[in-house]
Amino acid sequence: MAIQWFPGHMHKARKEIAEAMPTVDLVIEVLDARIPFSSENPLVKQLRGDRPCIKLLNKSDLADPAITEQWISHLEQEQGVKAMAVTTLQPAQIKRIIPELCRKLVPHRADTEKDIRTMIMGIPNVGKSTIINTLAGRVIAKTGNEPAVTKSQQRINLRNGIVLNDTPGILWPKVDNVASSYRLAITGAIKDTAMEYEDVAMFAVGYLRDAYPAELQLRYKLKDLDLEELPLLEAIGINRGARRPGGYIDLHKVSELLLHEYRSGKIGLLTLETPAMAIAEQAEVERMLAEKEALRQEQLEAEKRKRSGVRHND
Repeated sequence: MAIQWFPGHMHKARKEIAEAMPTVDLVIEVLDARIPFSSENPLVKQLRGDRPCIKLLNKSDLADPAITEQWISHLEQEQGVKAMAVTTLQPAQIKRIIPELCRKLVPHRADTEKDIRTMIMGIPNVGKSTIINTLAGRVIAKTGNEPAVTKSQQRINLRNGIVLNDTPGILWPKVDNVASSYRLAITGAIKDTAMEYEDVAMFAVGYLRDAYPAELQLRYKLKDLDLEELPLLEAIGINRGARRPGGYIDLHKVSELLLHEYRSGKIGLLTLETPAMAIAEQAEVERMLAEKEALRQEQLEAEKRKRSGVRHND
């Protein structure tokens, strides 16, 4: 089942972003380096049009560095896009490189005395507010471990020829790719109260078993990885003493443990999707949507013929 979470303020934010976009020279989109495809909001591309865009792969200190390089090459295939891996653990890099990129991508403004007007966007809990505070050199945007901390837009003059429009972290009303909804939940972009821990943890442990078996085995001292998701979670629970009275495994406790340890990097530097996976999944989503649209059109035509037949009989 796909996980959906779209609070009311996000709908308002989408409208405000659309209204402000005509005044913007450049868009900065903050992605999660562990899930660049799933954290790339399709609304951003739709709203920014042909404006240049910097895609920041934040939390790169938690992601697989080899796959992050693949993602940078993949994202930069799009016209006008520059991608780079960042981590808020290296604020000097963020303060130096991002302004340089802004000037390079908007040379017609950089060569004048006019400020480069940028809009920074990203899904909840991707680290956008921390990046803003780093660029500003002071605490301006609220930060927190819970998604959707920022709930309104604000304009920030960096006093270096660049003005930032901060926006609330927005998801989109419906995540069509089921795998993406799970990845968003695993990384913390969706509030824990909007998901079932056990369901999300089984998706996570299945992926880690297949993609990062050595890291999973080492962290949880597992003897056998040739298990389905539920027995594998139970094995982790046994190892970590997550038992209830009567010897039953506390699946909620072990699921919570697995997700929190993934988010903190304790299992290793692990990325949940590759460009090749994203291309295949996007193609499948587009096929499914095309089928749904064709079915909808058939139903409309059938209803039209039915109404026409009723009028004819009358």
